[in-house]
Amino acid sequence: MTEIKISTEFIKLDQFLKFTGEIGTGGQAKELILDGQIKVNGEVEERRGKKLYPGDKVEFLGMKYIVS
Repeated sequence: MTEIKISTEFIKLDQFLKFTGEIGTGGQAKELILDGQIKVNGEVEERRGKKLYPGDKVEFLGMKYIVS
């Protein structure tokens, strides 16, 4: 599991996906989210604006991340 450090209280899901470097554009992030390919804390998440806080776990494209 890869740890991604944020310097703010939270980060929105679509921004987080781009921040990992695995997704190049907001459009790609939107597609993955709407296709149900993103899991947050083990559950499929379909809201682009979902706020992620330290301790949240995100899975997509076979990768696992934890927000810190």
